[in-house]
Amino acid sequence: MSKELWQNAAAFAAEKHKYQTRNDGRPYVSHCFRVAMTASIVFGFDDPEIIAGALLHDTIEDCDVDYDEILEEFGRNVANYVAAMTKDMRLEEEIREVAYDKQLADGPWQGRLIKLADVFDNLTDTLPNKRKTFMVKADRILLLTENDEQLQEARQHLRGLMCEMATC
Repeated sequence: MSKELWQNAAAFAAEKHKYQTRNDGRPYVSHCFRVAMTASIVFGFDDPEIIAGALLHDTIEDCDVDYDEILEEFGRNVANYVAAMTKDMRLEEEIREVAYDKQLADGPWQGRLIKLADVFDNLTDTLPNKRKTFMVKADRILLLTENDEQLQEARQHLRGLMCEMATC
């Protein structure tokens, strides 16, 4: 895989999220770019498939995109990473979160890595009044990834951020 893969994923994500904004009014795709940069720069994973998966992590859940489109454009590994990150929004919230945690736990470790980067970015980008909710989500993903040997450094970065935010 080449850098062309993540470059195509960046363009695809920008196109699919083009009319979406974050709660603060910024373009939604900036979150996807930050998640990819966190996986690469902060966590040290520079595999193009991981970066592509990070860029695309919300496209199935939040856009008019399905697994088959990601599979066709970016290959099975990237499609599986994105699928692992995709909540089934048809389910009631309580059931959905349990199913999502199981899906992440059963999926590829790269999906859990991308989730760590997603949580890391959400913590850095959240308003203080919503921080507690994101800290609970961060605790959940730390628990889900505790046995992933390859994710220990990424977990330490997230724990460090959480400690910093809680003024440990």
